[in-house]
Amino acid sequence: MKAITRQTYLLFWQHMRRYRGRFWIIITAIILGSLADITTPLFYKQFVNVLSVSHLGNQADFHKLLGILLVILAINLLAWLFYRIATFVNNYFQPKVMADLQDTCFNYLHGHSFGFFVNRFVGGLVRKVGRLIRGFEDITDAWYWNILRITISLLAVLVVIFINYWRVGLIMAIWLVAYLFINYALTLRKLKLDEAAAQVDTEVTSYLADTITNQANLKIFTSVGEEAESFANVTNKQFKISKRSWDFDATIEAVQAFFMVALEFMVFYYGLTLWFKSLVTVGDFILVQAYITQVFSQLWGFGRIIRRTYRSLADAEEMVEILNTPHSVVDKQPRRELIVTRGQVEFRNISFNYGSSSEVIKNFSLLVRPGEKVGLVGPSGAGKTTLAALLFRFYDCTAGGIYIDGQNTAEVTQESLRRQISLVPQDTMLFHRTLLENIRYGRRSASDDEVKEAARQAHCEEFIERLTDGYNTYVGERGVKLSGGERQRVAIARAILKNAPLLLLDEATSSLDSQVETLIQDALEKLMAGRTTIVIAHRLSTIMKMDRIVVLRQGQIQEVGSHYELLKKQGGLYKTLWELQAGGFLTV
Repeated sequence: MKAITRQTYLLFWQHMRRYRGRFWIIITAIILGSLADITTPLFYKQFVNVLSVSHLGNQADFHKLLGILLVILAINLLAWLFYRIATFVNNYFQPKVMADLQDTCFNYLHGHSFGFFVNRFVGGLVRKVGRLIRGFEDITDAWYWNILRITISLLAVLVVIFINYWRVGLIMAIWLVAYLFINYALTLRKLKLDEAAAQVDTEVTSYLADTITNQANLKIFTSVGEEAESFANVTNKQFKISKRSWDFDATIEAVQAFFMVALEFMVFYYGLTLWFKSLVTVGDFILVQAYITQVFSQLWGFGRIIRRTYRSLADAEEMVEILNTPHSVVDKQPRRELIVTRGQVEFRNISFNYGSSSEVIKNFSLLVRPGEKVGLVGPSGAGKTTLAALLFRFYDCTAGGIYIDGQNTAEVTQESLRRQISLVPQDTMLFHRTLLENIRYGRRSASDDEVKEAARQAHCEEFIERLTDGYNTYVGERGVKLSGGERQRVAIARAILKNAPLLLLDEATSSLDSQVETLIQDALEKLMAGRTTIVIAHRLSTIMKMDRIVVLRQGQIQEVGSHYELLKKQGGLYKTLWELQAGGFLTV
């Protein structure tokens, strides 16, 4: 068994054992129900033998036959009762474990760092979670509703047949070993096709999700045809793998059918010779036929069950691999909360790279004093956004450290760190929820009045009042129903509501028109008052009033000073950038 398969079963058992009492009730009930099913043909044999020698109108024979029928009825009712117990207990057990598995996936996925999600498709991750849950359902169904029942039935049938007709039992035992061995060998070969099918299915889903997410780009760049052609190549690959897999299924079924035809002929030919010698009765034929029918009906599905189990394992293992991937950013033990009293931020000799040889940030040091407003500017790729990500500890520094009021951010809990920083990003992502809920995300305990006051200060009311449902308007996935400027005002309202001692603005007014920007600048100045503020700017006009401006180039500090001090530096990078923007040539 592969290591990842063992880990998958271990994951399932870790969640199942929370409800192991119900689990063992299900197992016990299924075993008892299966044994009851095996017992019934013994009484049918007795019924047929009595019937074959009974005389019409004989009251004693009638009562004897009726007694056998009542025993059969009682056994069938017991089997019915056991299976109903298993079913109703399972109706709680399985959905509850599936819900727990989903909770585990949710919590572990969101424990991964920002970089983990940058390198993966959202649609693919969602699909893998769904496959894990369905995999658990399919595998547990297969194990105790099918494999357990088949095992109990086959063992019981072989015991009964051996006791009554040992030669027939030997024939069936040899046939069974050969059948299961060949079936298992073919199933192992089929597994490789199932794994390939699972991978290409993820590829199809991820490609589809990526194009739907970027549907606007497909229209803007008139690339629907090209993307459709590329998608058709992927689906054609899926078709070829699916066809090979289905052809292999058909081959396995053909082998199974041949084995069953051969066994039935051998058993009945041997039984016929015994009947000819008066060594067996008609009831014996009925018993053997009933057992053979049971064995065939269960074994015919056995191959499909094993293949479905392996396929479900292949599906589930994709998510288990992610659950076994260690989090790259973790809280150190013992857990310590960040306590901000002054709001001093210090970048102390930090370096960072995204897993490549070249460093994005190189031995960077900067002290931001309590209540100071510092702007970060520089050409694209200078490292401004990376510094913001490091401040939030979306990544860990490869060298050095970031200190807030003397506390190393790598040694405090991530949640306590992020609670102390308000962010207004350049590209605001919203949930497909109401405006009220999206703004309240800044502080979930806020009252409706507090939310609306934050919205008023961020000048959100101007556009909210125009909406039919007002604050109860759903904004669409990622906030697509709102303009860029409206989403940015929601982000500002969130920051106002959060009211954290540290503030990070990442081009917070980039999507606003000039008239609204004037209003928002007033709100931002009030928001920045008394807070340590770091502003990442592309438009230099937005940071003219900063206490200091730090100019970055290739992850290092090039210049530091106020707006007017930096403009006085002949040949300085800031002066060059300012002149380019003021001249209307480009922005950085």
